[in-house]
This record gives sequence, structure tokens and C-alpha cells, in this order.
Amino acid sequence: MDFSALSDALSSASFYKIADVCEEILLQVAADAIPFQNDWPYSIHLLGYIYIEDINSARYLWKSIPPEIKEANPEVVAAWKIGQRLWARDYQGVYQTIRGFNWTQQVQLIISAISERFTEKMFQLLLSAYSTISIHDAALFLGMNEGDATNYVLGRGWTVDPVTQMLTVKKPQAVKEQILDISKLQSLTEYVVHLEHHSIV
Repeated sequence: MDFSALSDALSSASFYKIADVCEEILLQVAADAIPFQNDWPYSIHLLGYIYIEDINSARYLWKSIPPEIKEANPEVVAAWKIGQRLWARDYQGVYQTIRGFNWTQQVQLIISAISERFTEKMFQLLLSAYSTISIHDAALFLGMNEGDATNYVLGRGWTVDPVTQMLTVKKPQAVKEQILDISKLQSLTEYVVHLEHHSIV
């Protein structure tokens, strides 16, 4: 099998292309009737879907993976666990799963990109939903310790009250004038409920 296009997408950090590249290779493999199950980069394929937030396709791929490959490759299982956490909107679990596995060097590239993309998504959620938030809560949303979370948001223009440990959100003008998206509010509500009913490590 020719994985050069996949290698190029990874090395150029074109992670949004990963899923499409994998699908194109699969079509070629099918056309050439080449056995592929034992050699296929399932972890990267799953993470390609997760990067573009196509969890339905990731679920379909996971179900198609033979049990013996899942048993022999814990990285494949770990990759899908990220998809499970996203599916369940267990946002803290996403961070824990990403950091709880020793990823191979090749997979680490896309894992880092997924982590950065997810953190930015959570930051935008906070930006839309809050005017002020405690350092503690911001750290939970961003999957960081309190010091790193504080530095992260201060770098984005927020301010902190050292006495109350409350952060004041700096909203872009467009966000100030925008009505909060109902789907964002629902996601935020579900995450807060999750935090209240599960212990966070």
C-alpha cells in the first residue's frame, strides 16, 4: 500500500485532510483487492475523523475494526476512547484520555493538534457564555492547572482579580453583540452538570 499521501498530510500538519486521504487509499486498496487489515493505520484514521469532529464516521470505523486488532493495538483503543468522550460530551475526559496514553511519535502529531483544537473550542465556549469565571472553573474547562489556565487566558486579553481569583472575560465586539447560540449554552450546561456529578482528577 502507498501511504505517501498520508505521510505528506501528517508531515505538513494538514490534519483536516487525514480522513479523506485514508478514504482515498481504502478505495484504491479495494479496487486492487489488497488485504489491508493488519497493516492499516487505524489510530490515525480514527483520529483523522475526530480532528474534523466526524464522530459518526469514527464510530463506524471502530465497529469495522476486527477484535484481534483492537486487542493487539492499545493505541487504537485509546484513539477511539477520545471519540467516546466527545460523543458523551465528557470534556474533562477528553483531556484525561489524551494525556493518559503514551502515543507513538507519528500519532503524537495529530494528538497534539486535536488537543490544541479542542482547547480553543472550549475557550470559545467560555468566551460566549461568561463575563466572569473563577480560575478554578476556567482551568477545568481548558484542561490545565490553574497557573497555566490563568496564563493562557491572560494572553488572550482577560484580566484577573488576585483577591477574588476571578477572571474577567475580554469579549471581542462581535461577540458582545451576538446572542448566545443555544447549542453552545446546551453544551455548557451539560458539561457543568457533568462536573457536578463526577469527581475530577
